[in-house]
Formats: sequence, structure tokens, C-alpha cells
Amino acid sequence: MSSPQDPEDEQGGGDPPGDLRSVLVTSVLNLEPLDEDLFRGRHYWVPSTQRLFGGQIVGQALVAAAKSVTEDVHVHSLHCYFVRTGDPKVPVLYQVERTRTGESFSVRFVKAVQHGRPIFICQASFQKAQPSPMQHQFSMPAVPPPEELLSHEDFIDQCLRDPKLQEYQVGLNRIAAQEVPIEIKLVNPPTLCTLKEMEPKQMFWVRARGYIGEGDMKMHCCVAAYISDYAFLGTAMLPHHWQYKVAPGAWFTGGCGVRTGSWLCPVPRRA
Repeated sequence: MSSPQDPEDEQGGGDPPGDLRSVLVTSVLNLEPLDEDLFRGRHYWVPSTQRLFGGQIVGQALVAAAKSVTEDVHVHSLHCYFVRTGDPKVPVLYQVERTRTGESFSVRFVKAVQHGRPIFICQASFQKAQPSPMQHQFSMPAVPPPEELLSHEDFIDQCLRDPKLQEYQVGLNRIAAQEVPIEIKLVNPPTLCTLKEMEPKQMFWVRARGYIGEGDMKMHCCVAAYISDYAFLGTAMLPHHWQYKVAPGAWFTGGCGVRTGSWLCPVPRRA
């Protein structure tokens, strides 16, 4: 997988203070090589739960796996298991095992380790690009464009102004203060005041807050892996929303996207 390209080469100018441009590529998904098939990952954003964001671990593990294969193969599938809670106070080591390298398919096993114990394991497969007579995909759902939806910041601000949500003020302010390197817009954001049961399904638009390059398909897949752990808990809790109090932080726990200016189409998230 190629090294991240400096966005200044593409867009010109330096990053202003506090700019999150390209942070997913230059920091979160830029692993430090320690030895052959051994890497160390850094933490950029830690959720208010003070546990490592699962999407970060998935994305970094896929980066480690991708560094052990040739440029002519692309991500095919990823199977992941979270074993233990991640500790945000120490880095994560990623150990890659080259399970098989075939002519068209390659398989890699990755173990994420902290304190000498695995916190996450995954198996990733890579495939050479090949033409196929069989192609299919799901149809784009009919939803409003992202320009018509509330941003994450506007949604939190709206919640902060709602007198019915006074008991959540501390948590909402903590969420508002976080610099998450992605931009998310829920199509139908649930509210804490909703007492009816809801279907365990959410759709949202998402993109990176900064430039992540265009040519490296593996990196785009790693960024997509970063989003994979977004909204699992919040979506699973929707049918039980009347019985359990789930703060908005469960809905806005992370994500990713593609290059600046491009939105990923709505992602139907089911529990």
C-alpha cells in the first residue's frame, strides 16, 4: 500500500490550526513499522466512554494486512472479532500472519495486542482484479441529499437547546467538544424523547473531514473499515428505546468517508 500523499501537493497551502484535513490517512491509519509484519498504531480520537473506538482498530488492522500484500491485489473480505476492551493509554501492536499467498487470492491473519494480550483478531482476504460477467448491487434508497440534513454539530446544538434533554447536558457538551475526523448526517436521527419502538435500521451520509487521496484503493477500503463500527449500539437499541436511555454518543461514535467534497451514499445499518 502506497504511502499517504501530502494534501498540500494537491490543494496548496498549509493546514490551519485545528484542521482535521487528511488526519485519517496521516495519523489514524499511518502505522509505524517495527519489524517485518509488525506495526504500531496511534490513537487520534477516543470516545467519551474512554475506550478505543472499534472502527479505529478495524481500520488499522486492515492497513497492517494490506502492507503485506502486493499492489495488484485488493481487499475482498474482512472477518473481525473484538476480544477485549482497548486501552487508550497505550499504543496497539498489530501482528500480521501471512496465512496464504496464492495466484489470485491472498489471506492474512492480524492480531491486535495490548499489555501482551490480544484485544482484536481478524482475517482479511485480498483478490486480484478480474473481469466478471456477473455483477449486482442494491438500489440507492430514496433519501434527502446531505445538504438538506442537519450536521453532527447542528444536531448536538439542537439537543442542547431542548429543555426536555437537560439531564443529558453534560454528555452532550462532552460530545460537542470532541474533534472527530469524520462528518456524519443521519437521515432520520432518533430522539431521546421517542418512546415508541423503532426498527433497528439507520441510514446516514458520511465523509472524511479532509483529503485522503484518490488513487490508493486499499487506503479507501481501510477508511471504509474505519466506519464499520459506527452506530452498532445505537441501531441495536432502537427497538428498546422506550426502555433504556441511550445517549446520543451511542449514535455518534465514529465513522469515515472518502475524499473532501464527496459524500458516501446512505448506508443502511441493521442490527
